[in-house]
Amino acid sequence: MLFNSYIYLLLFLPIVLIGFQLLRRAPFRASVSFLVLASLFYYGWWDWKNLWIIGASCGINFFFGRYIAGHRATKAGKATLITGIVANLGVLAFYKYAGLIAKTIESLTEAGLPAPTIILPLGISFFTFQQVAYLIDAWRGETEEYHFSDYLLFVTFFPQLIAGPIVHHKEMLPQFQKGAGRGLRATDLSIGTTILIIGLFKKVVIADYLARTATPFFDLAASGDRHLTMGEAWAATLSYTLQIYFDFSGYSDMAIGSARLFGIRLPINFHSPYKATSIIDFWRRWHITLSRFLRDYLYFPLGGNRKGPARRYLNLMTTMLLGGLWHGAGWTFILWGGLHGFYLCVNHAWHWLGRRFQIPSIPKPIAIFMTFFAVAIAWIPFRAGNYEALASGSMDDAMGATKAILSSMFGLNGTEFWSSAGMVITPKTRALRPIFLGLLLVWFLPNTQQFMRRYFPALGMKELPDAKLGPRRRWQWRPTYLFLAFVLILLYAVGRDFDKLGEFIYFQF
Repeated sequence: MLFNSYIYLLLFLPIVLIGFQLLRRAPFRASVSFLVLASLFYYGWWDWKNLWIIGASCGINFFFGRYIAGHRATKAGKATLITGIVANLGVLAFYKYAGLIAKTIESLTEAGLPAPTIILPLGISFFTFQQVAYLIDAWRGETEEYHFSDYLLFVTFFPQLIAGPIVHHKEMLPQFQKGAGRGLRATDLSIGTTILIIGLFKKVVIADYLARTATPFFDLAASGDRHLTMGEAWAATLSYTLQIYFDFSGYSDMAIGSARLFGIRLPINFHSPYKATSIIDFWRRWHITLSRFLRDYLYFPLGGNRKGPARRYLNLMTTMLLGGLWHGAGWTFILWGGLHGFYLCVNHAWHWLGRRFQIPSIPKPIAIFMTFFAVAIAWIPFRAGNYEALASGSMDDAMGATKAILSSMFGLNGTEFWSSAGMVITPKTRALRPIFLGLLLVWFLPNTQQFMRRYFPALGMKELPDAKLGPRRRWQWRPTYLFLAFVLILLYAVGRDFDKLGEFIYFQF
């Protein structure tokens, strides 16, 4: 049941909204239980055979958390915390990384070990991290005596269940409790619907169109049938760079919009990352809730920057390597994480040199371009990781595709811009025009949070890199007929391209 499907938009979501409204006068637990059941149904629609995993995970972690909170600063409490963390990560490792381990052993030893056939439970990376954070916060004394139904809703709330954002119990549970008996509100419905349609437009009209260029050229590079030309390689890289931007931005908008229909604000997860002036700035804008989790529950516990520069660089690299591994069970994802770890180390070293020798700051347009270029290069092994993730794939397949793209981009396979064979795959104008328009959108137009700024669509907006709200602008959304017409135009454009369903990229993680 994709967010961008008829079943979700025309059946599931309206039915849940109506049911939630009908229960507004019922006891609070009835509304919570209804949303839990709806969320479990949503999950089961995807993956009913693994529904027991998320149920067992919620039950065990809830009672572990209650025990840890009541036995803080005791050996029993600490042992329970360690047991809970190890169990959560062990389950995640079994389902997500058993295949990678088997493939790696086979590649190193040529033992011919068959890769185990394990179906990855949907959303396991997200709900595992949420619950690990809950256990750690219980040990720190930062949790309350939550009701089990509240905890279930915190973990399973369907707008964020499959691909995030990685929500925090202190953000979500008070909202559920505050909304008792409130039902639906016209303001939330109009705001949520607008954000939902904007997200649909990003995904269906922009991201899926860009995939028509990125996918065939990456597949061609992986096949090795011929070298890509320089223009084709750049088109493949930039198309995917923009595709994953609009795909993830669109998903984030649809998650925030779906939750806002019920009066719930999810944390902001995406804030114009290609406007970042450095890699440090990029990770304050891209997958913000994952960055927060890695910072608070991995980087800081490792020591952060408190134990000297060398230890800080080691902690940064370790954090980003594990962040890459979280994204996918493949060595190319680890390479992607390692590249970003290296970028961050260079970025911090440059800041140190700048302060030490009073080096002037790089002009903002140049800094944005340099950051974008570095991020785009790193997306190549990330996208090529799909070929390693296949049952018949391998690291050699993924690295071969990565090498082929990079070699062609920098003229090692010739400097021809576009071949006649490339015109058969994707005409040059159809490939380049969306890239140009996409770059204009990401660099020069406001994002969804800025467009909806008057109504604070998400949590955490005050903590953004450009947190100063400034004066209200005419182009910012208001519930008027003019903006209704704008949203209907977007919806019309979505309807024209709604015949083909494309899964969100982050659903596979």
